[in-house]
Amino acid sequence: MSSTPSTSPASTSKYSADLQQVLSRAIAIASLPLNQLNSQLTTLQNRSTALNSLNGRFSALQSALHAVSDSAVSTSVQVSNSTVLTAQSSSTAATGNYAIHVASLGAPSSALSLDALPAVQDPSTQSISPATSFTLTVDGTPVTVTPSGNTLSALADAINSSGANVTATIINLGSPSAPDYKLSLQSTKLGNIAIQLNDGSQDLMGTLSAGSQTQYQVNGHPAIPISTDSSTVTITPGVTVDLLNTGDSNVIVSQSTSAQANALSSFVAAYNAAVDELGKNRGQGGGALTGDALINTLSQSLRNMSGFAGGAGSVQNLSDLGLIFDKTGHLSFDQTVFSNASTAHPSDLSAFLGSPSTGGFLKDATDILSSLADPATGAIETTVTSAQTAIDNQNQKISDEQTRIDAITMGLTAKISAADALIASLEQQQTYFTTLFASINGNINGTKTN
Repeated sequence: MSSTPSTSPASTSKYSADLQQVLSRAIAIASLPLNQLNSQLTTLQNRSTALNSLNGRFSALQSALHAVSDSAVSTSVQVSNSTVLTAQSSSTAATGNYAIHVASLGAPSSALSLDALPAVQDPSTQSISPATSFTLTVDGTPVTVTPSGNTLSALADAINSSGANVTATIINLGSPSAPDYKLSLQSTKLGNIAIQLNDGSQDLMGTLSAGSQTQYQVNGHPAIPISTDSSTVTITPGVTVDLLNTGDSNVIVSQSTSAQANALSSFVAAYNAAVDELGKNRGQGGGALTGDALINTLSQSLRNMSGFAGGAGSVQNLSDLGLIFDKTGHLSFDQTVFSNASTAHPSDLSAFLGSPSTGGFLKDATDILSSLADPATGAIETTVTSAQTAIDNQNQKISDEQTRIDAITMGLTAKISAADALIASLEQQQTYFTTLFASINGNINGTKTN
C-alpha cells in the first residue's frame, strides 16, 4: 500500500493556512471510500480469525477421534512368570491366552584364536600377521575381511564391520603384568554354528563352545518343541516374547481399556472445546460469525454425530459408552460406566465403536468430520478459503483506492501551491507599490514644505 503524499504546500502567502485547510478537507472527502474499505477489511479479518479458530477446534476433534480409533485396536499384554519370559504386543495382536513352555535356552557358538597367531601384549600396535586379508566363514558362508592394519584391534574391527553373523572381541588370557590377548568370536544367532578365520595359509580359530538352539512350545504344541536360533520369537501375529529361562508362563493379550479410556476422555475435551467455540458466535454480543449459516451447519453436524445409535447388544449409544450429555450440549465421561461396559460386554463395545472404514460410531463420526474438512466441498474449508479470497480482494481494492487518492492529493497540492505562490507574488507587488507610493508622497510633501 503506497503512502499518501504530503498535502502541505510551500508556505509563502498569508492565506497558506486557509489553503491548507481547503486541501485537507478535499483529501478527507476523497478518502471517505478508503475509510469504508478499511473498515470492511477489519470486519473480514475478524471473520477470518474466527473461522481459523473454529477450524482449529474441529481439526482437534478430528484428531481426537482418530486417537479413539487407534485405541479401539490397542492391546495390552501380561505374563504370569516374568522370570521365564517378557512379552510385547502390537495393534495387530489378537486377544487370547497363550501357554508358553520353554524347554531349553539356546546358546551362541564361540571360537578363540589359536597359537597360529603370535602372543599379543599390545593389540593396538603389535603386528599379528603379514596377511592383508582374511576369510571368515560362519555356518558355511565365507566373507572376505580386510583390516585397516595388521594389528589384533584392526582385525576385530574389520570383522565387526563385515556383516557376518559374529561379534569379535579381544580378551586377555594372561595376567595384568604379562598379558596374552586373544581374538574371540561369538555367533549372533543361537545354535551349533561353525566359525573359522583363515589368513590364506592356515586356520586361526579353535572352537571354544558349541552352541544350541532355543526350544519352546505354545499351548502344548508341537509335540516336539520348536527350535529357533533366536531368543526372541513371535508366538502369534502381533505378539513377540523374549525367552529368558526354562519354565512355563502364560501370555495374556487383552484389549487395552486404559488406552481407550484415555482416548475417549481426550475426545470429550475436544468435543466440548468445539461446542464452546460455536457458543462464542451466538446471541447478543457474539463473535464475528454470529448469524453465519456455518455455525448452524457445524452445530447440526455435532448433533448428528452425538446422536448416533447402532449395535444390537448392550452398547447402543454414547451414554452406554459412558459419554453423557448435559443440557448445554457438553459431554462428560463416566469412566465407571465405560469400565463396566468394557468388562461385561467387550464385544458389544467393539461393535458399537466399529472402525473408520467398516461401520459403527467411528465411521459415522469420521465421515461427518471429514466432509466438513474436505478442501473442495467441506463447509469449514470452503468458508475459510472464501474468507481469505475476500480479504485478498479487499486489499486490492484498498490499494487501488489509495492510488486514486494519491493522484488526487498530488494534483490538488500542485494547484494549491501554484495558487499560494501567485497570491504571494501579488502580495509582494502590493507591498512594493505601497512602499513606492508612500515614498513619492513623502517627497512631494517635503517639497511643498520647503
